[in-house]
Amino acid sequence: MRDREETKVVLASGAFDLLHYGHVHYLANAKKAGGEDAKLVVVVARDKTVEKLKGAKPVFSEDQRRALVEALKVVDEAILGYEDMDMLKVIEKVKPDIVALGYDEERIEEKLRRILAEKNLNVKIVRVSKFEEKELASSSRIKRKIIEEYGRNRI
Repeated sequence: MRDREETKVVLASGAFDLLHYGHVHYLANAKKAGGEDAKLVVVVARDKTVEKLKGAKPVFSEDQRRALVEALKVVDEAILGYEDMDMLKVIEKVKPDIVALGYDEERIEEKLRRILAEKNLNVKIVRVSKFEEKELASSSRIKRKIIEEYGRNRI
């Protein structure tokens, strides 16, 4: 194992409700961005944060979602985020070399770049490409399929 000087810490984040292969794709590519011996730390959104951002409560609780994410082979550590969604607090806690963002996180990238510049922090931002599989690559698609195929009353 390399020492901290050589080991890159990569930070990724998300809600990770109804864990699916699109999440695995994101996290695997996030870790790859750090190189061979990178450490991947994943911030899992709090229940209140998910509800605020997505307009609905998550299916799984924050503790369950965190445990599921941490159980993935590619993840070295999973922590719960802050309810106030303070990116700087997370950066200061984790001290990443790289922050990996999803393909659709333009607004978060802009805000993060401003924070890093203001605090003069040398953290690289990378964007992970979208997983191009059409079938069930998002939590909302999974929910829709369950409703369409099984009906609300048959579950």
